[in-house]
Amino acid sequence: MNTILNINHLKKVFQKKEVIKNLSFQLNQGEILCLLGPNGAGKSTTINILSGVLEDDGGNVLYYGRDIRTCSKEFQKHLGFVPQDLALYEDLSAQDNVHFFGSLYGLKKEELKERTKESLEFAGLWDRRKDKVKTFSGGMKRRLNIACAITHHPEIIIMDEPTVGIDPQSRNHILNSIRELREKGMTVLYTTHYMEEVEEISTRIIIMDHGRILAEGTKESLKEELETQKRYLLSVENLENFSAKGFYKIEGVEEVSAKEGIIEIATLKNVENLDFIIGEAVRQGLKISHLSCENTSLEMVFLNLTGRTLRD
Repeated sequence: MNTILNINHLKKVFQKKEVIKNLSFQLNQGEILCLLGPNGAGKSTTINILSGVLEDDGGNVLYYGRDIRTCSKEFQKHLGFVPQDLALYEDLSAQDNVHFFGSLYGLKKEELKERTKESLEFAGLWDRRKDKVKTFSGGMKRRLNIACAITHHPEIIIMDEPTVGIDPQSRNHILNSIRELREKGMTVLYTTHYMEEVEEISTRIIIMDHGRILAEGTKESLKEELETQKRYLLSVENLENFSAKGFYKIEGVEEVSAKEGIIEIATLKNVENLDFIIGEAVRQGLKISHLSCENTSLEMVFLNLTGRTLRD
């Protein structure tokens, strides 16, 4: 897999506080790389540096081995940027907005006209092309923001939380469009604090917090590498007989709870104790109607790494 961007020991300081701390990672051709972290993790600062909005205070970013500071114009031609804050002209039509941003990348005449139509159709906004942006819903504006960023067919598209504050239908449209962009040959760097989006679209994940990378890998590899517990769910018919005390005596058991006919038991991943758990349930006279093992979620992986949830 070809590496497009090499980010090496990146640093950024705001008001004497280091908000990006020696950050290093790669962006590879054809992937959807998700930067995952809560507000304040450093995601937006990182991509603002990559997109040229901010200057770094240390380290470098290499585009096919060349420092982007020495090939800025060439790099920008191959980059599409979807900022978190909408970059649209409210009093212009959707078509005029896309046309304008396409012209900034050197598109002219028939090519610009064709690309404008293509981008608006991709965003599902062709039928509203002549309407002013100020009449659009939040979700439509987010989709138009993406249309403006892809008119010049960039090699890399950077998206900073493009689904913030929109309705579920628009969010689904955007997530589907991101997969389509990858199918068209684009490479996507995507920031979010919505775990379900990462689960749905990512090919690789970087978990960030406080300006540092805590872990990176695929969904599957992160779960396998970082999960420390497994969870058993026991459906029982007579919960009134349940006592947590007996289960806590079993080696490896760390958490026990019961609610609405289901006993949930969290136990250390590498301790084989299911027979003892079932034995304790039988000893208590519990009638088990169903037993399952719950897979570790990315949310749980993140919580184990950072000690806080994505919404904190």
